[in-house]
Amino acid sequence: MIGSLISRPEDVAAALEADPVGFTKEASAVLEGADPLTVLGWAGRAFDRSLAVTAAMGDTLLAHLASRAVPGVHVLFVDTGYHFGETLGTADAVLATYPVRLRTVRAAETVTDHEAKRGRLYKTDPDACCALRKVAPLDNALRGYRAWATGLRRDESPTRAGTPTVQWDVKRQLVKIAPIAGWTDTEVDAYLEEHPDVILNPLLQMGYPSIGCWPCTSTVAEGEDARSGRWAGRAKTECGLHYTI
Repeated sequence: MIGSLISRPEDVAAALEADPVGFTKEASAVLEGADPLTVLGWAGRAFDRSLAVTAAMGDTLLAHLASRAVPGVHVLFVDTGYHFGETLGTADAVLATYPVRLRTVRAAETVTDHEAKRGRLYKTDPDACCALRKVAPLDNALRGYRAWATGLRRDESPTRAGTPTVQWDVKRQLVKIAPIAGWTDTEVDAYLEEHPDVILNPLLQMGYPSIGCWPCTSTVAEGEDARSGRWAGRAKTECGLHYTI
């Protein structure tokens, strides 16, 4: 137990059954400001094998933390079919190196079939492309879990500034956990310096501080916002994974 926060799976399940919003608000209040390893450790105890961690295979920071706090945890990587080769290579390195169970999640349709039916949606309707090739596959994969952890950080963008440490994901009916929500770039850099074994996507050193699918990701000039290379020239700023709560 962390403070007043319950950790036994059966007690957590009962609390969520009774009042999921209230329980997650209490959990967020108790865990606010806690070290990410503490947050993930609680999640591992509270949800056991019903916990999943999502990883976009950029700096793999969250996957590394999770591998330390909850060895053997399931890490979900959504392969949209449009990833850079470097991103796929990063996923392979995580599978070979970290003590986690990596699950690669894909859309039902191949890119070839997808484009044959709809054309190149990343050009004509990127929101629909994300919905079909990223959001829907992850939604399907998460149905077997009771909680999921994400690498969202409040200082990444204005749309993420209010990210709580724990919240109730209404659409997915899951507990959503953001262990590094309060971390700044300085804290991320300090962790990476302290843990040189964290696997980094090579694109991070090539002018891509935020990495998505290759058609919708461009390099960023020094001094520009780190996420300005995502869907550059469009009003779109998020893929949609985190607008369903």
